[in-house]
Amino acid sequence: MNEQIAWDEFSQADFIESPNVADFITRESDPIRTKIDGWPYARMSKSLDGNFAVVYIPEEYIDQVLSDPGVTIRTNQPTLLQLMGLAELENSGVFAIQQHPYLNLRGQGVIVGFVDTGIDYTQPAFQYEDGATRIKYIWDQTISGCPPDDFGYGSEYDENAVNEALNTAEPRAAVPHEDTIGHGTFLASVAAGKDIGAAPDANIIAVKLREARGYHMRSFQMPPEAENVYTSTDVMMGVEYIIRKARQLSMPAAICIGLGSNQSSHTGNTILDDYLANVGAHTGFAICVAAGNEAHAGHHFSGSISSAEQKLDMLIRCDRDNLPGGISLGIFTGTTDRTSVSITSPLGEVVARRPVKSSEIFFHQYILERSFASIEYSFPTSKSGSQLIIIHVADPTPGIWTIAVYGDIILVGSVHAWLPATGLTPGIEFMTPDSYYTVTEPGVGIGVITTGAYSALKGSLYPLSSWGPTRLPALAPDFCAPGEDVSGIFPSGPGAMSGTSVAAAITTGACALMLEWGIVDGMDPSLNTNLIKTYLIRGCAQDAGMGYPNEQWGYGRLDLLNTFMKMR
Repeated sequence: MNEQIAWDEFSQADFIESPNVADFITRESDPIRTKIDGWPYARMSKSLDGNFAVVYIPEEYIDQVLSDPGVTIRTNQPTLLQLMGLAELENSGVFAIQQHPYLNLRGQGVIVGFVDTGIDYTQPAFQYEDGATRIKYIWDQTISGCPPDDFGYGSEYDENAVNEALNTAEPRAAVPHEDTIGHGTFLASVAAGKDIGAAPDANIIAVKLREARGYHMRSFQMPPEAENVYTSTDVMMGVEYIIRKARQLSMPAAICIGLGSNQSSHTGNTILDDYLANVGAHTGFAICVAAGNEAHAGHHFSGSISSAEQKLDMLIRCDRDNLPGGISLGIFTGTTDRTSVSITSPLGEVVARRPVKSSEIFFHQYILERSFASIEYSFPTSKSGSQLIIIHVADPTPGIWTIAVYGDIILVGSVHAWLPATGLTPGIEFMTPDSYYTVTEPGVGIGVITTGAYSALKGSLYPLSSWGPTRLPALAPDFCAPGEDVSGIFPSGPGAMSGTSVAAAITTGACALMLEWGIVDGMDPSLNTNLIKTYLIRGCAQDAGMGYPNEQWGYGRLDLLNTFMKMR
């Protein structure tokens, strides 16, 4: 018999960092905090901006907590996000603004923040000419030690600690933070690197995200060995950290989120979307996100059902055999519709059409195959009001899987489905995918600046750059910035990267220059995400003969010089 863990004896840091503890997002209220504070087996974070909070629960108590009628966090399981990117400043009009004799904007007095894989603080690109660091703070969520106040996990290093480390023969011995992936370092160099970045004189705050842990990976049928997968709760905590530090420093901040997920309704109304919109509405902050690299990944399906009892088949090709993980599928219907599903395996075994019962999960073990399927109906979902059907198939048999969607109550008839974004479940894709509606979460939110990518050399759209619109429907992306073969700095040295996260980093640097002009220089003290978005859209470069806005380019190409010219 397993000995019960005394969770109430754990310190806050040990509790949160335990691999057996899962995190959920909730809207904070006095009744929820009172209830959770009374449980010895659950912890709650301090309030995040906009009355949000994170609840931490040991895995053995999750079912008990989720079944409590006073705690509505079942639908608030965090989404899993991935990295959106593995002569540009001149094309985006940034270089001209840096060199303008009267503007001379280079990011002075502005924070550029990154919620990503960390930063190589030893790179000269992040130092002043005298070798002192331009990094104000680093929060490494992966290192236990001295967490920031009110955050409870990870380790914090301020600029004094970084400078002391840089003055030693072995900097890592003093500040053990590393960017082992290189993604965060590269984005930081593009947005704020000395001599190469859009805002080369800005100060930097970097958050290194910890990777998603067991419970959430298993919940979404993700392979346990999958790398570079992060939860929206840790992203929210990272953004909150940058916001609080920027306020302590009395500096405006442009924040880059080069991550994306398909695990949402794509209507821009998740808790992460609401949180980012709330933060971005504050004066002095700009939230920039990647549109995603999903246009031709085969991970979105759309169709329609015209009447009740009509059937719509979606075919999923599975090329994987004896690999961990499985099929994880989210199906969304029109707000007023109700549908049910059946599943047919490649060998013809059928999970019959299951009647709709909200929040009830049906499980099926295949007889002649190793596969194990589950179907969960949720309706109406708390934010969008539409129906959500979650299908998981563990250990799927290679071949073509058929998901049949039946109309029970049909007034709208639209059906959308998404598989996880590129990299999570390779070899699994729709047979008849749709490239529209592929902008990822949180790029579908209306309170952020969402950037697609194009090739500055070719002048063409980056082939993988996700297409809009959102299911709201709303326009996405807002515009495109250079994002193909962009030069930057990795921990190993100079290199190039492509992807919408790179385009988002360039946009973040451009926003830092806007914040310097508006907030630091006092030209428009009311600047926030929405106002900056409006200014940038107004200045976008557009090609003759193409209609704007459109689902691939948004309002056109980022042109910061033209943005300032249009202000005259």
